Amino acid sequence: MSYLYLILAIIGELFGTNMIKVSDGFSKPLPTFGALVSFGICFYFLSLSLKTIPLGVAYATWSGLGLVLTAAIAVFIFKETINLYSIIGLILIIIGVLLMNLLGNTGH
Repeated sequence: MSYLYLILAIIGELFGTNMIKVSDGFSKPLPTFGALVSFGICFYFLSLSLKTIPLGVAYATWSGLGLVLTAAIAVFIFKETINLYSIIGLILIIIGVLLMNLLGNTGH
């Protein structure tokens, strides 16, 4: 159940971050409201996930996947450009998140 909460936190973070982009510097009320509500929901579900998932693993997953998925949305929805170094960086983040989840709890 904790990973479901973490997924919901990531979805909230993705929606909130994209609402910040759409809010045009918080000058548009509806996207601004959407961003604030989304981040509230995001942090609520992140806090629930932290009841059983270690902080380092949860935060690495939340921030890493949030960053990678936000970058993908920026490219596909907002038509922003990305270069080879950014792609390499995103791949390294994915590898780091995988390592944290697969081996970060082993205690070694």
